[in-house]
Amino acid sequence: MTDQAVDTSGPARPAGTEEPSGAASPQFFGRERELKALRADIERAGLDTLAGRKTPRSRVLLIAGRPGSGRSALAAELARRLLATGAYPDGVLRAGLTDPDGERVPTERTARDILGLLDLTAPPGADEDELSEMVREALAVRRILLVLDDAVDAEQVDPLLPDSPDALVVATATGPLTGIPDVRPCTIGGLDAGSAVRLLGRLIGQVRITVDPLTAEALSEECGGQPAALVLIGGWLAARPGASVADVAKRLHLLPDTGEQWPAGARPLARAFRLVHESLPQAAARILRFLALAPAGLADAHTASALAGCSVPAAQTTLDDFVRLGLLRSNGARQPQYEVPGCLAPLLRALLEESDRPAEIQLARARMLERTVRRLQSCRAITEPEGSAARRKLAGLPRSLRFPSTEDAAEWLRIRQPALLASARIAVEDGELDTLARRLVAALVRALAAHRGTEAAAPELYGLHGLVLDVAERRDLPRERAAALLNLADLDARTGRTEEALARYRAALDAGREAKDLYATGRAMESVGGAYAELGDFHRASDWYGRALAQRLTQGERADEARLYGRLGAVHTYAGRYGEALRNWRAAASGYRRLGDLPAQARALSEAARVQEYAGRPQESLHTCREAVELARRAGDVRLQAALQLRLADTLDRLGDPAAAGLHRGVADRLLGEEGSAYEIRSAATEN
Repeated sequence: MTDQAVDTSGPARPAGTEEPSGAASPQFFGRERELKALRADIERAGLDTLAGRKTPRSRVLLIAGRPGSGRSALAAELARRLLATGAYPDGVLRAGLTDPDGERVPTERTARDILGLLDLTAPPGADEDELSEMVREALAVRRILLVLDDAVDAEQVDPLLPDSPDALVVATATGPLTGIPDVRPCTIGGLDAGSAVRLLGRLIGQVRITVDPLTAEALSEECGGQPAALVLIGGWLAARPGASVADVAKRLHLLPDTGEQWPAGARPLARAFRLVHESLPQAAARILRFLALAPAGLADAHTASALAGCSVPAAQTTLDDFVRLGLLRSNGARQPQYEVPGCLAPLLRALLEESDRPAEIQLARARMLERTVRRLQSCRAITEPEGSAARRKLAGLPRSLRFPSTEDAAEWLRIRQPALLASARIAVEDGELDTLARRLVAALVRALAAHRGTEAAAPELYGLHGLVLDVAERRDLPRERAAALLNLADLDARTGRTEEALARYRAALDAGREAKDLYATGRAMESVGGAYAELGDFHRASDWYGRALAQRLTQGERADEARLYGRLGAVHTYAGRYGEALRNWRAAASGYRRLGDLPAQARALSEAARVQEYAGRPQESLHTCREAVELARRAGDVRLQAALQLRLADTLDRLGDPAAAGLHRGVADRLLGEEGSAYEIRSAATEN
């Protein structure tokens, strides 16, 4: 196993980002005393053990240090060494608890990320408590090492602790995690002088260190021994083979001290960053500053191009240069994505606010959102058939915005998903670009549905529909509010939260009426009826289906009318009102007949036959079922025909004619052949 890279960040990479493929990681330097202490803490008995109690939860180790001190790298190196011992055969999971903008990551999002890393599906709309419980249950049966990077406080860590003494949690933070019992803290500062000089030598070559070792040591002290500052200085020197260690030490020393803005411990990194930034060409410096706007601290060439207003190739070259300077990390994939180290994010934001006008910043953000919308539209359009309107529109886009294949588009969407979701959240929270935010969310919803399907993408879609609802309520847009509420309610209903779905369907009905949107009101009334049917309140269900049907009848929407007649027939059947049920199923069958939908007409008649049988009219049921069989035969639906033959056989058995029943079962078997058994007959109403 390769050694871990020197970490110049605070937060961990978001779930979905990639590690460099096949690249050797830099050597880990120093911290042997801290590693030894952390290993000793793991082996030391906890307070519960000393008190004679069974340990109810995992052990928690805390690595406390300033961003840029290498705390994340220390956690990664500890994890690497522990995995090498085989003590945690189920591996290591890593999640970041702070966004690049310094905001704490909600526990709900962290829990979803962890469940995703475990290949477990989190139900859409589940709250923080439910998701945290799922995480604890999943980790309780695993001997796993969980790294929680850049925790703000104990409230972020505590809900995720596995209920198992066989697991281990390693958290990194700036300060203590007060409130977690028996936490083992390890506070780190800068690297010792020897390790700092070795790190610098690896970055710039040992020759320049050997010719002036005392200056190299003085330079490491000027950097406070902070790995992040040393990486920046090393990148600057590596880009200038003719410069000496003394040259950069002098430049760093002569920088004017404007450190009042930063705490004393953060000033070495701030000075190193200023040195690198001021040495950049003007165009590159502009790109670097505007990367402070990259959502989730993640950018690709298109993001940088849109933010800075330059070409995509120029942005790509500059981003690669930034990686060599230690200003960014790259995933090293075929479609590269770049990450702003967490410790540099506040420095970039401060520099952007100091150097660029608010109007320029807002324009850059708008350009980035517009570019993202167009990329998402391209990503979805490539899934459409050749010759479709979407593909014709796609052909008119610049080549740089198009994807060469569906696979490339799906891969881009997978890699960029954390940044895209963050972009949508930030755009909605900003509140000043709501039109672009709405377009972005709509494009992202369509792209996710096209590439992953609505079921697989349901957790992400739930959050996106919630963002649409936020904008609609802020801007008082009743039509959009109705659509968002309907979408959220549908996802609630699919995951068994019927009461919550019912409340949202009612709210959608009110919004639809306010917008005078007949489609939304009709759909909401029908969905309210479906929610009541799911709750077993068939009286209210039939009432709401009736209201929806009355509206459809005034609009002449025959397919909807037929479906609603079927829904009414189903709830009346469940309620034992067989007369009403039979009338509605026959009305549904008539509606499908007028539409020319023979399979749906056959299903509706089969349900009518079922009702007749329940009502004690078996001969009429037999006759109706034969009608349905003939319709299925004319439609050429072999499996439906076989299922109806089996229905006929069951009816004949109840009428005391086993011989005829056997004949119909034989017909069903011949019809099915190698297709397998007949499916259950379901009406078009129940399918919807």
